[in-house]
Amino acid sequence: MSGSGAAPGPGSGSSSGSGSSSAACRFAHYFVLCGIDADSGLEPDELAVLYQWLEADRHSKSQEATNPTSGENFDQSPLRRTFKSKVLAHYPQNIEWNPFDQDAVNMLCMPKGLSFRTQNESKDPQFHSFIITREDGSRTYGFVLTFYEEVTSKQICTAMQTLYQMHNAEQYSSVYASSSCSMDSLASSIDEGDTTSLLKLQRYNSYDINRDTLYVSKSICLITPLPFMQACKKFLIQLYKAVTSQQPPPLPLESYIHNILYEVPLPPPGRSLKFYGVYEPVICQRPGTNELPLSDYPLHEAFELLGLENLVQVFTCVLLEMQILLYSQDYQRLMTVAEGITTLLFPFQWQHVYVPILPASLLHFLDAPVPYLMGLQSKEGTDRSKLELPQEANLCFVDIDNHFIELPEEFPQFPNKVDFIQELSEVLLQFGIPPEGSLHCSESATKLKNLVLKDLVNDKKNGNVSTNNISMYELLKGNETIARLQALAKRTGVTVEKMDLSASLGEKEKDLKLQCEEAELRDYQLNVQLREVFANRFTQMFADYEAFVIQTAQDMESWLTNREQMQNFDKASFLSDQPEPYLPFLSRFIETQMFATFIDNKIMSQWEEKDPLLRVFDSRIEKIRLYNGRAPTLRTSIYQKCSTLKEAAQSIEQRLMKMDHTAIHPHLLDMKIGQGKYEQGFFPKLQSDVLATGPTNNNRWVSRSATTQRRKERLRQHSEHIGLDNDLRETKRMLVEKMGHEAVELGHGEANITGLEENTLIASLCDLLERIWSHGLQVKQGKSALWSHLIQFQDREEKQEHLAESPVALGPERRKSDSGVMLPTLRVSLIQDMRHIQNMSEIKTDVGRARAWIRLSLEKKLLSQHLKQLLSNQPLTKKLYKRYAFLRCEEEREQFLYHLLSLNAVDYFCFTSVFTTIMIPYRSVIIPIKKLSNAIITSNPWICVSGELGDTGIMQIPKNLLEMTFECQNLGKLTTVQIGHDNSGLLAKWLVDCVMVRNEITGHTYRFPCGRWLGKGIDDGSLERILIGELMTSASDEDLVKQCRTPPQQKSPTTARRLSITSLTGKTAKPNAGQIQEGIGEAVNNIVKHFHKPEKERGSLTVLLCGENGLVAALEQVFHHGFKSARIFHKNVFIWDFVEKAVTYFETLDQILDNEDDVLIHKSSCKTFCHYVNAINTAPRNIGKDGKFQILVCLGTRDHLLPQWIPLLAECPAITRMYEESALLRDRMTVNSLIRILQTIQDFTIVLEGSLIKGVDV
Repeated sequence: MSGSGAAPGPGSGSSSGSGSSSAACRFAHYFVLCGIDADSGLEPDELAVLYQWLEADRHSKSQEATNPTSGENFDQSPLRRTFKSKVLAHYPQNIEWNPFDQDAVNMLCMPKGLSFRTQNESKDPQFHSFIITREDGSRTYGFVLTFYEEVTSKQICTAMQTLYQMHNAEQYSSVYASSSCSMDSLASSIDEGDTTSLLKLQRYNSYDINRDTLYVSKSICLITPLPFMQACKKFLIQLYKAVTSQQPPPLPLESYIHNILYEVPLPPPGRSLKFYGVYEPVICQRPGTNELPLSDYPLHEAFELLGLENLVQVFTCVLLEMQILLYSQDYQRLMTVAEGITTLLFPFQWQHVYVPILPASLLHFLDAPVPYLMGLQSKEGTDRSKLELPQEANLCFVDIDNHFIELPEEFPQFPNKVDFIQELSEVLLQFGIPPEGSLHCSESATKLKNLVLKDLVNDKKNGNVSTNNISMYELLKGNETIARLQALAKRTGVTVEKMDLSASLGEKEKDLKLQCEEAELRDYQLNVQLREVFANRFTQMFADYEAFVIQTAQDMESWLTNREQMQNFDKASFLSDQPEPYLPFLSRFIETQMFATFIDNKIMSQWEEKDPLLRVFDSRIEKIRLYNGRAPTLRTSIYQKCSTLKEAAQSIEQRLMKMDHTAIHPHLLDMKIGQGKYEQGFFPKLQSDVLATGPTNNNRWVSRSATTQRRKERLRQHSEHIGLDNDLRETKRMLVEKMGHEAVELGHGEANITGLEENTLIASLCDLLERIWSHGLQVKQGKSALWSHLIQFQDREEKQEHLAESPVALGPERRKSDSGVMLPTLRVSLIQDMRHIQNMSEIKTDVGRARAWIRLSLEKKLLSQHLKQLLSNQPLTKKLYKRYAFLRCEEEREQFLYHLLSLNAVDYFCFTSVFTTIMIPYRSVIIPIKKLSNAIITSNPWICVSGELGDTGIMQIPKNLLEMTFECQNLGKLTTVQIGHDNSGLLAKWLVDCVMVRNEITGHTYRFPCGRWLGKGIDDGSLERILIGELMTSASDEDLVKQCRTPPQQKSPTTARRLSITSLTGKTAKPNAGQIQEGIGEAVNNIVKHFHKPEKERGSLTVLLCGENGLVAALEQVFHHGFKSARIFHKNVFIWDFVEKAVTYFETLDQILDNEDDVLIHKSSCKTFCHYVNAINTAPRNIGKDGKFQILVCLGTRDHLLPQWIPLLAECPAITRMYEESALLRDRMTVNSLIRILQTIQDFTIVLEGSLIKGVDV
């Protein structure tokens, strides 16, 4: 089919699809006539029959009725069978730049082959269009009107009669052979018990040569380089009217066809054109070079057919290059939806298989394992469930006729979808179109029946009603009777969306003409406004795309040679700038072929003329940039509506109000006498010689507007600011204030910005810094002025380093612990931070590197300091910048750096949270309490560090080395450290004060307090402990932070509290009952608050469970109150000992035979409790007794079992032996109150960090 399944290339869509200048100036390339060839008679369409046979095979029906080899199908009545159509004529014979493909055109003009009707059946004309995509990606458009013509050939009528006699004999025998006959879809619904069923069947499906008139389908078609659908449709309809009218047309039909083929030019870009059909002029307009490309398919029909919500979902599937299958009985609906959705992709283009009308013979295309957008014609009455499709997992199935779509699984939503749909709804409602779609109200749904009814409407007998324009949608709301009438009218083909009711008979024709033009104008305006809304989304989303394009090749040839191996877009840096909610969609979209092609076109534009779509898109971005240059706006994820709707609608209205060009009128041709004679109802045999060639001197349209366009392009202005104006200063101040304010508001328990705004705020800061560093440059080098400055600074510094040791600012001194072990000071070095960024292979562009460096400096709270150091090299600044540059205005510069300093009040994680896959070096130090511990230990210690993004796995620590460095993939914010040893040797016991871990790139240091022994026979006998981390605040910014810092992050229970539990000192004051109850309330309250925050703003749940004031610590206090922990033979007693005694009691309980419900529940709770405790005791870990209690509380919280377990323990006999009478656990009211408090967290889904419950299998 001449490559009809190929992908459209970069030139498709708006390109003319031709390779010569004369092609670009002809409106139509071919006129084609398809129908029955009287000489070859009735030939079964073997391809279509084979398709039916395959379908029957798919649905495992009996295939005996259909013989694919003979092409006969006795199960179908002959009027319903498919017969071969042929191209009867086409003019001209061939065009060098667009060769005629006879098979493809025939197949697409009549996809079902010929169809026959009798005088009893509907013979309304039907319009549809198609596309042929050639191998080079260029497209040709076809517009087809199919109508019915009486069969005059006696031979064909006799053949049809014979087929009917054979068919009826077959049906007669099958009715009497079996009570359940399988017949045509209509026949099959006939009551089996009806004795006259065969007679009815024959009457409906019969053909009698003496009684009936036979009609056969015929198609007239225009093939054009551009999709002027409305104009071609009007022209073909007028030709059809001329054939069926009682009066012959003013001129022979050859005159009109010759005129459109050879004398009607394409309108130049930005112009309108009027040419003449048989009865009235036809108008078309073409968008200008800076407007959205031509699209003539009525978008309102696509929205009415699918509904707004469905259309946006299908559009998203197309953007993500899934397999999209459109399904409808109507070919034109398939085209309208396919062309409508691909039009909305601007500035991107569908790059894969595109076959809006899939002919029966190409059904195997659906098995392709590639993305496709195809349209399949459904059979009348066929159910979706009967359609078996391959690979449905990634398929978006669109049942157009039933207003229904099936989406693939795991489907990301289009960014700002709700606001986007709201904006589109407003546009649709302005034009009286319901956003939910109105099934069957579109123009194509009426199937051109209004053509037949136009004469009826225009009979001058119904003009006695007052003039007004009624929107049927408004009129019918809530009126049931009128709604039924409307449905009835629609079924008979009357268009009721807009009714023009006129007062005076004389004005009727004039009004209709005006109304028609007005409706056409509204269609054009609605089209362009809807497209502007879609285009605006992409302009907003990709306003900065150019900064991330990687252009490394020096010439086009070397680029094309290495294209496959080269990265062309800095994806990591681009995504790091995007608002969080956009990421699921964007991270998938930037991996698509359409995005890759878009970026390729951008790179190619440095060597050749820009792709038309890219040129329009870039000019729109430039427009936004110029506007923002005067009044810069903050980067935000807040939805920004399209502001160009009015302007776009006006430009179309202006073109249609005043015609720019009028084509030559059709005229008499030099024809032979007797040719072109008129016979009503029959399309004449056209005279070939007059249509084979056109006039020779018709190239006057070719390049009229080219010079004007070039002049306009040159006038595009580039203006440099002569100093930063007040707007820029205001933006800078707002930005810095907003960042600080957001941080404090959103921090909640962790001092950092989270949620939607972090990415967009930091992207705004990056934009601002780039704008400042670009201001007053002597010579622009590379895309990032900031990075270019940094590189030159680095070169100078490194040269000086060779001569002398570079002066490096040292960070604040770390407090030495009582063991004398401490983390060595991390050098504060601008150059070192640059090297970290240069070592990141994920970042490919200078803009990306500059942004990563800003993020890192912000996270380290060094941005102001680094920039100050950068600008302290005055000779370099003077060399790079002109005198008026912002960076050379000392007062402005100092003020700006001071503003940036205030950002240090916030703990940002904008580097760590964005570059999640990079390798990061970490340094850890274990600090023992040397006063009480051995100086040397003989056992083999190990450590495992966990963070929000993963853990290191167990790492052995070299013996007696308390400090180690290790490199692993970014762990994110650190949460826990597991530390332990194997207890080997004589000096195995180890008393650890804390563990310190530092990220060597960001400098974030975490302290993990311990204050406990690790060793058998000491403390609680633990050989491993889980420590909870706290982020350390550096001394330098403590003063600044005091004013505006969010509450500090919680950490593991402190040494003091832990030691009081195990009575190491025995001197610490114990909390009283009131304080303990308050502590429980606060711990539970913190967990409830945690779950009421947006997910992105929650802190660490591990801290709330196991941290200093966490739930575990609060419950430990409850269990310690009144606990007889005095040493028995110098041996400590622990809560876990009480838990184990309770388990022993529950397990040895007598089997109670009473089956009362509450007893069963009690037994079930006991059983669960014993199961959990035993699982913890048998876990392959060397956790001490307090560690086991922590695991039990964590699991009980996760599985919502604590409120069941507390009363069991309170009633267990062991409590009287191990607790004093005043203990909280022995007070019934306190226990009930505790249960009620714990029940408040029953509704939350609690996910525990892996390190907390590793190895415990419950």
